[in-house]
Amino acid sequence: MNVQEKIIAFARESLGLSPATAVELLPFEGRGSDRTYYRIKWNCKESAILVRYDPKRVENSYYADIDWFLSRINVPAPEIIRHDPESCLLAMKDLGDTDLWSLRNEPWQTRRPLYEKALAIVHRLHSFPEQQFPSDRVKLTEAFSPNLYRWERDYFRENFVQALCGIENDSSFDKNLEAELAGLAEKLSAGEPNLVHRDLQSQNVMICEGKPYLIDFQGMRFGTRFYDLGSLLMDPYVAFSEAEREELLSFYFQLPENKFTWESFLNSFWEASAQRLMQALGAYGFLGLCKGLKNYLHHVPAAIRNLRLAAEKSDSLPCLRQLVIQCQNVLDGK
Repeated sequence: MNVQEKIIAFARESLGLSPATAVELLPFEGRGSDRTYYRIKWNCKESAILVRYDPKRVENSYYADIDWFLSRINVPAPEIIRHDPESCLLAMKDLGDTDLWSLRNEPWQTRRPLYEKALAIVHRLHSFPEQQFPSDRVKLTEAFSPNLYRWERDYFRENFVQALCGIENDSSFDKNLEAELAGLAEKLSAGEPNLVHRDLQSQNVMICEGKPYLIDFQGMRFGTRFYDLGSLLMDPYVAFSEAEREELLSFYFQLPENKFTWESFLNSFWEASAQRLMQALGAYGFLGLCKGLKNYLHHVPAAIRNLRLAAEKSDSLPCLRQLVIQCQNVLDGK
């Protein structure tokens, strides 16, 4: 059997479909991951989602167990119908096609309650005690650390600053920038560790019957909650006004067990947003230039504007702010 025939055979067995039942297998296009997604349809109105993943990226094999954990702590995620780790195949409940990204042009009064629901859900994740995590049953990717943050900023400089913008600064500036970003990494690593989604952008929050569901959480790990907040509220895929973003930050700030002052909360948000946006821009450069997925390059202007905003809002990132302005000037001239 070829790959598609194997996937259909897996689906029939998982969903209890007879050989006589006509099925339609529809691939999802344009995703930047090392997982392939399909929607399988039968009986005109029934459907499910199938995922075929590459086991060479170890975190892909963590998805099913993380899904089990999320269901235990009442964090909505797609129901897994079957996981076959030997074939690297998953069958999941179909949540439809509506995500926060698809609603980006809806009025704020429509979007705001959905974002608030999503923030309340992710706050549940962030508040889960580290010592109670079932590490004997659920594996996670390596926690955020100064080394991982260093990898992200190197990824940004290599794939975005150098490869996409063509910028090579002198050694003196690079030394000061590295010291500044190393200090940022130390600050982000110093706080209380939280469970974080790691890629909490608008396309990874599905909306089904008015309820948010988290998807693509195989990279979940311990880190700072502000990385998730920056991912969602400084998302290059979705535009927020300053007032809208502040409303959502204020909503999260007022949730239970808050240990921050408003000033420290905002400062941590802007610093973590800068870190997250460096990672995102590195990914856009890599996917657009190395993988040939040019659609990711369309998000560069919004991401670089957001990174400049985050650097300007923080009083600890003057070198990064200068670098971002350089990048914007280069891109504006292309």
